[in-house]
Amino acid sequence: MFTKILIANRGEIAVRVARSCRALGIESVAVYSTADAGSLHVRVADTAVDLGDGPASGNYLNIAKIIAAAVESGAQAIHPGYGFLSENPDFAEAVAAAGLTFIGPSAHAITTMGGKVAARDVAIRVHVPLAPGTGAIPNAAAVEAFGAEHGYPVLVKASAGGGGRGMRRINTEAEARDAYDAAVREATAAFGNGEVYLERYLTHARHVEVQVFADTHGNVVYVGDRDCSVQRRHQKLIEESPAPGLSDALRQAMGESAVRLAREVGYVGAGTVEFLVEDEKFYFLEMNTRIQVEHPVTEMVHGVDLIAEQIRVAAGEKLSIMGNLAPRGAAIEARINAEDVAEGLFLPAPGPVDVLKAPEGEGLRFDAGYESGDTVLPLYDSLIGKLIAYGPDRGTAIQRLLDGLDRLQIEGVPTTAPAARIIASHPDFQELRFSTLWLEESVDFSEPEPVDRANVEVGGRFYIIPTFNDYGTAGGYGSAGGYGAPAPADAPATDSSAAVGRTRQARARREAVSDGTVKAPMQGTIVKINVVPGQKVAKGDVMFVLEAMKMENPIAAPMAGVVGDITAGIGESLAAGTLLTKVTEEAAA
Repeated sequence: MFTKILIANRGEIAVRVARSCRALGIESVAVYSTADAGSLHVRVADTAVDLGDGPASGNYLNIAKIIAAAVESGAQAIHPGYGFLSENPDFAEAVAAAGLTFIGPSAHAITTMGGKVAARDVAIRVHVPLAPGTGAIPNAAAVEAFGAEHGYPVLVKASAGGGGRGMRRINTEAEARDAYDAAVREATAAFGNGEVYLERYLTHARHVEVQVFADTHGNVVYVGDRDCSVQRRHQKLIEESPAPGLSDALRQAMGESAVRLAREVGYVGAGTVEFLVEDEKFYFLEMNTRIQVEHPVTEMVHGVDLIAEQIRVAAGEKLSIMGNLAPRGAAIEARINAEDVAEGLFLPAPGPVDVLKAPEGEGLRFDAGYESGDTVLPLYDSLIGKLIAYGPDRGTAIQRLLDGLDRLQIEGVPTTAPAARIIASHPDFQELRFSTLWLEESVDFSEPEPVDRANVEVGGRFYIIPTFNDYGTAGGYGSAGGYGAPAPADAPATDSSAAVGRTRQARARREAVSDGTVKAPMQGTIVKINVVPGQKVAKGDVMFVLEAMKMENPIAAPMAGVVGDITAGIGESLAAGTLLTKVTEEAAA
């Protein structure tokens, strides 16, 4: 067994790995950028190494610096966490070349399964079902040709990455060129590789993934499954294990398919095989050759420490997880990101975390990368932590999650916790009426900060009554089978229907006060400008695209009118609130 491990990551996952190291009696070595010097992952590690200033490319993504830090600190192995270099085959090779152990699969497995196009070829060889798709495509014309043959919507995806980066849904041929260009730009920025491919988008599918684990002794098992269908812009918000509502036969077929894929490439360590499930059929999506963000839900229903298992397997030990384990109970995880969910935009919102107090209680766990007084930096991912709730059944797990979300205290930055409350309390979620499109099509986050809640029946339908602060802004949600919907026309004049009406009025008042000013909503870099001075725009037209925290964020026209002078250029790094332009009403003829 190793005596010292370097963790080539930051934030929540670095903290998580350090704690498993401590439980195994292993010293942990953190690495950090100058901006991250005071971060929690540095404080919890036994020692830490400064990788220098500047962007991530100069520190967290600098292979030579990380290898040197491991050698100089006396570490025998490197754990890559997720993100950054975790799925970089060059990094895995460099670790091995330095005489160190990479806690993960081989460079060959990463190259084969981490490359989404090559992974599709493996799936074909081992007879795993696939949705219609392509290899790497050269241009937007290939998107148009695929759409003409297979129909829309179509998904363009980055070959080298995941996490929703470099991914765009294309609903019509008219969207093909812009979506292709945006996917290539984002993939290049996030992964250093702009290669993309296509898949036919299944409109009623759920996203289900299987946890696989393999050792160097030929043992390969699957450790249950997870449902990750609740997504916004292909970013997961809620994950749970086991995936609810699946037949035993379907669950077993997916698990066995995942094992065949892992065996085919000589996989070692933890990996995740992702599927789309629709009408009792499943289709291979991709494989993530690393530990997943949502691994805690699997840990809680199977009673295992997957990080510790990674370390043991990398040290040459046999799997302690033998046989395909049956889940006990249910676990649900809510990702808590520093994001402003107002109007459903989910905009990254870096800043100081003045207070962070995690809830305590039976079945609750909070994996955090921050403590009170820390700062969420605009340079990195917005994940603050993950709230996980366990119960003997799914209903209990949901109720414990809601209780935990109500008692989770984070001050200083807006978070996705209110959105998680909306999702977990939604009848569709509780009754398994959801797909990967459900969140964006059916859930309204326009007024996400509840002040108080009361449940009533109106016309036979369930409502959560919005409440209002002194400024007339709604603090709750109205529901009629999709949050924010008006009450039925024949419903009695109750507090609920009146409150829903006030919600619309409050939103209208807020929108009416726009003076046409367009500003950068957060710190970031302008990567696209769609307008020129004097151009006419409609309200909602995307005028600029701002890259922040590894994601592209559209900036829309606040009103119809004419574009004024543009005060920012492509490639320019901007502070939050920087003026970009102003839209003025078109003069009457």
